[in-house]
Amino acid sequence: MDIQRRQGTALFTMILVFVGTLVVVQLWLLSAALEALLARETELLVPAAVGSAVLFLVNGGLLLYVLRFDRRAR
Repeated sequence: MDIQRRQGTALFTMILVFVGTLVVVQLWLLSAALEALLARETELLVPAAVGSAVLFLVNGGLLLYVLRFDRRAR
C-alpha cells in the first residue's frame, strides 16, 4: 500500500507540473490572439482558439485520469 501511495504522489506531481505547463501555453495563446486581434490580423484567431480548446481537453482528460486513479487507490 505504501508503494502505491508513493507512486500515486509521484504521478500526481508530474501531472500537476504538466498541467501547469499547459496552462502557461494557453495563456501564451491568449496573449498572442489578443495581440493579433488588436493588430486586426484575424487569421491567427481560429488556430489559437482550436489550440486552446485542444489543451483544455487534454487538461480535462488528465483530471479524469487523476480522479480515476484516486478512486482505484482507495
